[in-house]
Amino acid sequence: MPESQEQQEQQEQQEKQVEEQPPRRRQARGERRITQLLEAAANVFCTTGYTAASTNAIAREAGVSPGTLYQFFPNKEAIAIELGDRLMQEMRETYGEALAPIDPVTPLEEAVGAAVERFIDFNCEHPVFFALMHGPDIPGRIAEAHDALHASLLSRIEGLLSSLLPDAPPADLTRTAHMCLGLYKAGLELVLAHEGAERAAYIQEVKNALVRYLDPLVGERLGHPGPRPARHDPSWRSTP
Repeated sequence: MPESQEQQEQQEQQEKQVEEQPPRRRQARGERRITQLLEAAANVFCTTGYTAASTNAIAREAGVSPGTLYQFFPNKEAIAIELGDRLMQEMRETYGEALAPIDPVTPLEEAVGAAVERFIDFNCEHPVFFALMHGPDIPGRIAEAHDALHASLLSRIEGLLSSLLPDAPPADLTRTAHMCLGLYKAGLELVLAHEGAERAAYIQEVKNALVRYLDPLVGERLGHPGPRPARHDPSWRSTP
């Protein structure tokens, strides 16, 4: 009997034994298998992109038969949606940590640095998040969920800015929030494209860009308490 056929029959026998186990044990083994398949899918999506990926490639990466994969997911899109849902839930938790209210005595460099590092740590730990969310052909449900997440992030940034710039017009806060997020996302693409010392250098560049952009607005309100001119005052950007 060919080795591959023998291995497949052994795997089918193991799966049959799993089906005969008590429900709680089957549930635990099933969750482990799902996690295994999602981790394999993340590797495949990062390597080939979502469009070129296939269920056969994902099963091969996970070390299981396609039949095993289909017990848990009907197709590639279902795998991507489950993976995206889990990543976005974790990302929401990251938002809560990285964009918590800022103590006014915290220097701007420290506040920006802590937030940037938290976000970049997440993306470096889960590179598939960027690959999946910014791919050209992601499933519609993922795109909609990502748009909602993006809007939530902008809202959080605006909330932080409004606490530091209470006199700023809402339109200015929205524009500044969009600029902050845009600068970060542009830098993130460069960060993920490099490794080692060069990646660390780009991370520092992202921090520098955000600090230099925000300092004329909120620099004296963070770490250096004191009044600043209202944003509609022509002198607000030239204040030392």
